[in-house]
Amino acid sequence: MENQLAVKHLTFSYGEETKKALDDVSFSVKKGEFVVVSGRSGCGKTTLFRLLKRELAPAGVKEGEIFFEGTPQEALSDRQAAADIGFVLQNPESQIVMDKVWHELAFGLENLGEPVSVIRRRVGEMANYFGIHQWFHKKTADLSGGQKQMLNLASVLLMRPKLLILDEPTAQMDPIAASDFIATLKKLNQEFGMTVLLCEHRLEEVLPAAHRVILMERGKIVMDTAPGQVSAGLKQMEEKKDPLVPVLLQSMPGAVRIFYQYDCPGPGPLTVREGKEFLAAHFDCRIKSLPAEEGKTFEEKEKAISLKNVWFRYEREQPDILRGASLEAAKGEIVSILGGNGSGKTTLLHVIAGLQKPHRGSVQIGGKKISAYKNGSLYRQNLSLLPQDPQTLFIKETVREDFLEAAKLVWKTPKDCQEQIRKVAELLELTPFLERHPYDLSGGEQQKAALGKILLLRPEILLLDEPTKGLDAWAKQGLIRLMKQLSDQGITLLLVSHDVEFCAEVSHRCGLFFDGTVISLDQPQVFFSENTFYTTAASRISREQFHQAVTCGQVSALCKENGFLR
Repeated sequence: MENQLAVKHLTFSYGEETKKALDDVSFSVKKGEFVVVSGRSGCGKTTLFRLLKRELAPAGVKEGEIFFEGTPQEALSDRQAAADIGFVLQNPESQIVMDKVWHELAFGLENLGEPVSVIRRRVGEMANYFGIHQWFHKKTADLSGGQKQMLNLASVLLMRPKLLILDEPTAQMDPIAASDFIATLKKLNQEFGMTVLLCEHRLEEVLPAAHRVILMERGKIVMDTAPGQVSAGLKQMEEKKDPLVPVLLQSMPGAVRIFYQYDCPGPGPLTVREGKEFLAAHFDCRIKSLPAEEGKTFEEKEKAISLKNVWFRYEREQPDILRGASLEAAKGEIVSILGGNGSGKTTLLHVIAGLQKPHRGSVQIGGKKISAYKNGSLYRQNLSLLPQDPQTLFIKETVREDFLEAAKLVWKTPKDCQEQIRKVAELLELTPFLERHPYDLSGGEQQKAALGKILLLRPEILLLDEPTKGLDAWAKQGLIRLMKQLSDQGITLLLVSHDVEFCAEVSHRCGLFFDGTVISLDQPQVFFSENTFYTTAASRISREQFHQAVTCGQVSALCKENGFLR
């Protein structure tokens, strides 16, 4: 089968930087292939993808060649470049340009100069196919994150691209919406033969659907293989004592991580079903559960956050978003709230942060009502909010200047400010990016930079809205360690997230936001083991063999206790 896309010796660096964002990258994609690209934040994935779409190519020094269907990228006509290569961005807000759903769908075809009759027919067909007809006349601003991303995909597909490129499209979706989105991509590939090139950190459902997986690190391709051969490829790298092995392994699906620890022949498991079969075949499961850990008890501790019967709506005539919401978080506790897109989780954080005022109920921070904090004192070393869009925190030309702006509010001397900036930059591995413009960073790097600016304010309470958005699996482990350090220092962390694996590892308690309130708050082992959809891959794999094992670490520990049966 002929190549649809060919990249030959592609090298790229931003501006006058000597460090290469891409270093001699070469690969090809055949017609009808489903190829997944993964790697750590800042490894060059987004730079590579943007260079493949001529209109989105960043400014910098580029060497090498890109061919689409045998034609050099520079020789493509404007219509070919715009229509034949579709691109879905990570942030759905960045791609939507019209105020109404129906107009957003028609926008691309209008720009291609298609007749009105053709536009109406194709828009109607696509809206029905994606179920968009149910919110066809809505304002795009009123859509959930999952709906916006589905709208972006539909709008791109209306132009009938031959190659579909997607840069972390599920980053802002809840597990159910993400699963639906990935299922749609599978269908487009399998039933319509569409070529798909997908950049994704969450590989649990994506990898089994792919024909190939490309792993990148530091601007280079370090592995290009079939998904079932990833374990074998990592074993070969381990034999050569390659330090990248733990980094790459961390990003793999749960079944791969569990399988990798054992010397088994043949392709490793990729799916939950295959992971279950592997456990059943190789472990007798005499020991069902791990010894109970002496975890922290927060019931008797001082309450840092207290919500009681809180009701909130944005406008008088609109329905309430929060309906009798109650929640308590103790000093030093990490509490995670999960739930569907558009359910009201972000609104909950905004009410706790005092950005929105409820019309009924009470909100207390550190034992005091929010109204008792005068002249902005709530935000001076008391409470800080990391927003869902980190770019809203950046107002300076460099990351260092943004950090300095925050440090000046807490530290008195320039020397103290610079010392704290150095510590935070080292902690978050941001030292190489301090002189960069925040908007030039990758999504994951922006997330870490925004968190760094918040940490320089030294808050007692941290509210985090989707803190893992754009972060790779290795960076998430670093964030888990950081959050646990902050917890040990007595800092309270309340986060809302779609990342069930992350929440299972970092939280003291997890809850589900549903019908305007927080329900089912419990320890992660209990919460995730009793859920069917909002649960971890490790729990799905192991729940028939083990009791309340919800992380890969817990499953692996139980496998070790039981012993491996060949």
